[in-house]
Amino acid sequence: MLRCADGSLYTGWTTDPQRRLRAHNAGRGAKYTRSRRPVALVYLEAFETKEAAMSREWHLKRLTKEEKEALLAGEASGSRP
Repeated sequence: MLRCADGSLYTGWTTDPQRRLRAHNAGRGAKYTRSRRPVALVYLEAFETKEAAMSREWHLKRLTKEEKEALLAGEASGSRP
């Protein structure tokens, strides 16, 4: 999960988090982050398969911003099943 310069949160999946972070900050990442740079990596989970990562992304994207902030703060809301 990335925190954008405007305070918003962006959730995605990748096989190489540092490469993807550099791409976002260079303006080659998601359209959403291009106008909200710089972005910072604030949350990361690792999965064994692409399918598991994509499933978790789907669930995280359905959380409210408040629920995502609680997850970042280490509270139970939004925790992994």
